[in-house]
Amino acid sequence: MKKLFSNILITALSISSMDVTAQIPGAKIGSFDQFADIGNPVIAGSATYHEPSQTYILTGSGSNIWFGTDSFSYLSKKMNGDFILQTQIKFIGEGHEPHRKAGLMIRSSAAPNSPVIACTVHGDGLTAFQYRTAEGATMKEIKLTLQAPDVLQLEKRGNTYTMSVAHFGEVYQVQKLDGIDLGNDLLAGLFICAHTNRFSEEAAYTNTRIFSPAPDTLVQYRNYIGSALEVMDVTTGHREVVASIPGSFQAPNWTPDGKSLIYNETGKLYHFNLASRKATLINTDFAIKNNNDHVLTFDGAQLGISHHAQESKGESVIYSVPVTGGVPKRITEKSPSYLHGWSPDNQWLIYTGGRNGIYNIYKISKDGGKEIQLTSGNWLDDGSEYSPDGKYIYFCSTRSGKMQVWRMDPDGKNQTQLTFDELNNWFPHVSPDNKWLVFISFPKEVPADKHPFYERVYIRMMPVEGGEPKVIAYLYGGQGSINVPSWSPDSKKIAFVSNGIF
Repeated sequence: MKKLFSNILITALSISSMDVTAQIPGAKIGSFDQFADIGNPVIAGSATYHEPSQTYILTGSGSNIWFGTDSFSYLSKKMNGDFILQTQIKFIGEGHEPHRKAGLMIRSSAAPNSPVIACTVHGDGLTAFQYRTAEGATMKEIKLTLQAPDVLQLEKRGNTYTMSVAHFGEVYQVQKLDGIDLGNDLLAGLFICAHTNRFSEEAAYTNTRIFSPAPDTLVQYRNYIGSALEVMDVTTGHREVVASIPGSFQAPNWTPDGKSLIYNETGKLYHFNLASRKATLINTDFAIKNNNDHVLTFDGAQLGISHHAQESKGESVIYSVPVTGGVPKRITEKSPSYLHGWSPDNQWLIYTGGRNGIYNIYKISKDGGKEIQLTSGNWLDDGSEYSPDGKYIYFCSTRSGKMQVWRMDPDGKNQTQLTFDELNNWFPHVSPDNKWLVFISFPKEVPADKHPFYERVYIRMMPVEGGEPKVIAYLYGGQGSINVPSWSPDSKKIAFVSNGIF
């Protein structure tokens, strides 16, 4: 995966070179406010932003980022409060110095002797958490054991700074620093330093995000922070933000023609045209309190929805409605019922039903009638979805103590566990070519039976028969990110929601 990411990055840059935002002193570049050479490096640096690959290229010289003063090139944004910086990085070219360095940085000011926190990757693979706690103080560092990571994250939470690094496809290695006060009105962004003033070095930064995490006082399901609708290539991990709002996007489906997404926003469903980047409200008549459990039939003609019906005491009830809109038809009499999948022949719906406080998986005819129970137990079974050939139902269950991915026959027999790690794995989705599963993984600190908003989560992928999961996305999200089937029809991409993005 890592090699593929590098090759595709070079191709993406060559394609996108026709659409470049040139570096102008003091001008906004992508998500950042300004570019500057800190500490007067001899050779001036530059920064460019490329569309549609959403890639930054930084060039710079500079003698070092060390001792009491720094000399390097810096693309930054003014920031306050808590935030998360994230990027994927690749040096361009063989380089001239093994100690050339690049990464993520937070500074008190643009002064060369400013207090600083940096997530630093060197040309020879050395990875370090570098920090200067006072103006002109000698730089200190914590060296990590991981060599040459290409996925970097730097988070500020009060006076605690967390550096997370990984090789693409793997989970983070994490290092924290407590009690570091850089003050307010900080600069945060991307940097490059050649470790020499005789040459310039160059690096590419993709999947660059700045997140504003939810405050501790936020009440989930009542208060929301900003959302980004993203599309990602599952092979390379390259992500593209196609829309963003201050409120809450949730749970994008991909339509079978590959042209559109369907998502939930404030209880209503919208059709999002990927070419025009415009959203249109889907008429669901009385059903305007939909949760994020909506699923298209395999032929794309019908939409199953989960609406909180007043006549069912506000509990979730499953309905079907034409994808073009109309008056929903009630399917389940019992509630709460949360839809998760259609059978490939479009005749059956499968869902999680809460019956006497216990949540198991059921199926029911598209015409309604008696529900058929597929799982039973005092644990939580959820997130059920048919394979495209109809041979299996994939789901997630807490029966092992963690939320893990399972598989069963369509009649509920032969229930088999497929994941076995310490993360809590939710909502498995099967690729249309029936080769891959993607699912969202919450950290082990999150209770197994919960999938809250606003967590530091992974999207992972593995073969449908099981195996070692690989991380394909590192994001701030959770509930609503990928609750529903969201594969593109060619099995090359998925859509999901990230939160708190600037």
